Amino acid sequence: MKPFTKMNKNELLDLKKILDQRYQDFKSQNLKLDMSRGKPCKEQLDLSMSILDMKDYYSIDDIDCRNYGVLEGLPSLRKLFAQLLDVNENNVIIGGTSSLTLMYDYIAQAMLFGVCGSKPWSKYDKIKFLCPVPGYDRHFAFCEYFGIEMINVPMTNEGPDINIINELIKDDSVKGMFCVPKYSNPQGITYSDTVVKALAALKPAANDFRIIYDNAYCVHDLNEPGDTLLNIFNELPLHNNEDLVIMVASTSKITFAGGGVSCLVASDNNISDIKKRLSYQSISQDKMNQLRHLKFFNDINSIKVHMKKQAAILKPKFDCVINHLNNELAGKEIASWHEPNGGYFISLDVMPGCAKRVGQLCKEAGVVLTTIGATFPYGKDPQDSNIRIAPSFPTIDELSQAATLLCICVQIAAIEQLTTNN
Repeated sequence: MKPFTKMNKNELLDLKKILDQRYQDFKSQNLKLDMSRGKPCKEQLDLSMSILDMKDYYSIDDIDCRNYGVLEGLPSLRKLFAQLLDVNENNVIIGGTSSLTLMYDYIAQAMLFGVCGSKPWSKYDKIKFLCPVPGYDRHFAFCEYFGIEMINVPMTNEGPDINIINELIKDDSVKGMFCVPKYSNPQGITYSDTVVKALAALKPAANDFRIIYDNAYCVHDLNEPGDTLLNIFNELPLHNNEDLVIMVASTSKITFAGGGVSCLVASDNNISDIKKRLSYQSISQDKMNQLRHLKFFNDINSIKVHMKKQAAILKPKFDCVINHLNNELAGKEIASWHEPNGGYFISLDVMPGCAKRVGQLCKEAGVVLTTIGATFPYGKDPQDSNIRIAPSFPTIDELSQAATLLCICVQIAAIEQLTTNN
């Protein structure tokens, strides 16, 4: 089939009649399918059930995990995370079940007390954050909640546009940026070595500028070999920027969603600053949960083996969606997408001005997508084109139905747009 943009109005309307019939066939099935959130499916969660069988309560560090203490986390777990992320274990703090909480708490600390002795962010007339787009809606929600103004930074195939970042950080009211450097949410892009080196070399006007480095998908490869992310902590000292990055990670999509273990990685200065706050905030995190994870994952190799089992469940689902996109939309010049090597999402860009219409059509036929616009600050996609697809939770059969319907809706919305403009 030739591209939609090369068809005349009558050809498009004839095609729409066929698509409308396919759409009505789906609508009559009263489907209830959900591709809105990146939730692990039951089969993925089942892989970790034996973690609950652990009956020990002493760690190999000879710590009674039932009791208070060890605020920064079990030394053996800090060491395991350090090996996983290739950092110094002294620069690792173990958090609770969620890395989102670690990020929220860090922003709250900066707002109330500043960063490593700086003026509290709340005392400034205005503070701003740079936001790679499309991006993660939770990051945007944090900023909006704290009254931080968000500035869009477009993503390239290598990561956020560094030239734009370098211009924006000349403004000392720009205090930081959120990013997902490996298998970015939602595009699945891993930052290139060039981009990581450039981020490590930034010279912001604000000396309390921080990059919140959300390494959520550090071991979430779908294909072998997966993408390789350059270690930014090896680059920072080359530019006297050791304090620039606050990294978080967790096992939430490795073991149990909402029941994993999180960690924060930062420089000596940042760790010291954070521990001051932690000493008032908590006596200790859940060390029994830390111990369960330590017993379940004896070493890095056991994590890799576990993640291969995860990939065996997830990859067919991603392949299913990508195959439908290729079969139904390729060559029609109405949509584009990135085929990720890992992560949890597929990012679909439809014709500008069509995404909300696609979302409406899908919803009316029984398929729920991520709220259109959610991948941009304030829920406002300036092009109204981006749709985040989350393949992990539905079954393959459900995904096949949902992806087929999605492709039909993309084509209907495109034809409506083209014929209205003609």
